Amino acid sequence: MSAFDEFVAPYGLVSKVDAFGYLDYLETHPEERTKRGKVVLVTADTPLKASRGEGKTTTTIALIDALRERGVDAAAVLRQPSMGITAAGSKGGASGGGKSSLAHPELVDWGLCGEMAAIENAQNLLVSFAEKAVDEGLLDQILVPRVSEVPSRALRQIVVDRGKSNIPERMVLTPTCELMQIVVLSRSMEEISRRVAAMTAGTLDGKPVLFGEFIDLWRITNMLADAVKPAMMTTQAGSPVYVHCGPFANVSLGIPSLVSVEMACARHDVVVVEAGYGADAGAQKWLDIAAREFGAPWPAAAVVVTRASTWRDEPALRWRYPFHVNRMEGLGIPAFPLVNLWEGEDGQVGELKESAAGLGLREPILGNLFRDGGEALASQLDALIAVLRPRQAGGRDEAPAEALRSHKGMDMVDQLRWIAASAYGVPAERVQAAPAFADSLANARALCHAEGRDLNDLVPVAVKSPATMTDDDSAPEAERTVTLKKMEVHTGAGLVQVNLTKSLTTPMPKIV
Repeated sequence: MSAFDEFVAPYGLVSKVDAFGYLDYLETHPEERTKRGKVVLVTADTPLKASRGEGKTTTTIALIDALRERGVDAAAVLRQPSMGITAAGSKGGASGGGKSSLAHPELVDWGLCGEMAAIENAQNLLVSFAEKAVDEGLLDQILVPRVSEVPSRALRQIVVDRGKSNIPERMVLTPTCELMQIVVLSRSMEEISRRVAAMTAGTLDGKPVLFGEFIDLWRITNMLADAVKPAMMTTQAGSPVYVHCGPFANVSLGIPSLVSVEMACARHDVVVVEAGYGADAGAQKWLDIAAREFGAPWPAAAVVVTRASTWRDEPALRWRYPFHVNRMEGLGIPAFPLVNLWEGEDGQVGELKESAAGLGLREPILGNLFRDGGEALASQLDALIAVLRPRQAGGRDEAPAEALRSHKGMDMVDQLRWIAASAYGVPAERVQAAPAFADSLANARALCHAEGRDLNDLVPVAVKSPATMTDDDSAPEAERTVTLKKMEVHTGAGLVQVNLTKSLTTPMPKIV
């Protein structure tokens, strides 16, 4: 029995891993750590429609199956889906498809091991404590929203009837909530407790009040005891997969928990990490938030997924895919184009390769992964394996110094301009503010100041349409803009959510 096995427990048809405990064990027993896995980030083109994915999960599963077929010790780390959107069928399941799918995909698509529900219940309990604090005269305004996995736009803005007075409240999707962000970013239960204590419950006479000022945090952390443990599963071909934390890089972080990735890196040579939506969303957040500000592993390589139709069939939008690939390359990350073919597209392979060559991209990897699984990729991975193999025995992959230089302390608006320029290709002078943004910014600064914080020390999270990078992606390059709409401070997570361009914080499932 290995040391790792002591931190694994069966949970129905899958297993759960005490990642916090295992990583603590490795800190005190460094001789037990034999692996320092390299991260391959799977990201994608910006989809033509928000409800249609490019196939990142299918690609991730096919990729680890193919790598293992080639003798590479590879594993994947996936995000847990939200039942309200993904499992409702808007983009298919969140467990791949066809030959590139997980064993027991129904568990993933319909709630897995209850992590999402536990986080939902815990944040809603916090709101209940806040409501009681209003009764006790400790609060007169509630700022933390209720959450639900099932979206309902009727509940975006609600009013609680208290008889003599009404208290306005809000509701957001569970994956977007502050408690989910805290679980994604934290590396111990103690850190979760500190961050929950630092969440802003509301205000009293205009002054902010933190949850740590009036509740015992064990009530919340006890509810999360199993939710903080990644699920351990396999693909249908038997490759190891870890699943943990929430999706939706359009309205939140959209990345798996940092501890699930670090745990996988301690056990495998190559760890394929899936980040939400396109490279302008999930990859931007892995690089600029997880890696730069929270010490997550820098990718040794990236695979940028697209469909043949997304890449080429909308002439005004063709700039987006090479933009994503070239951004990765510009950061020193070898970026491999991967075209996820659909039935009937095999005859386009030659044309797609010519298009990639004309754009100066690396030799593309192409295949119908739903139909053929990892077998479609195994013979095409020489270049990717060549990039990874010389570095498997080393430590952390090197990133350009500028890429990992913290932006904390930089003016918040300048941070947003930097994101627009680096991730969306819109220079600072064409980042504009909606009429209400100035008030939103002033309120955020005032809230932080009242708590003894500096807004500029928080990390911005872009809330944006998953189907667009700018206000109008079809506009000529010299006319593209990004509009700043509003912001919301998450003091416990250390983040500030900033709405850009077209954004919906409560997206609805597509009827299928």
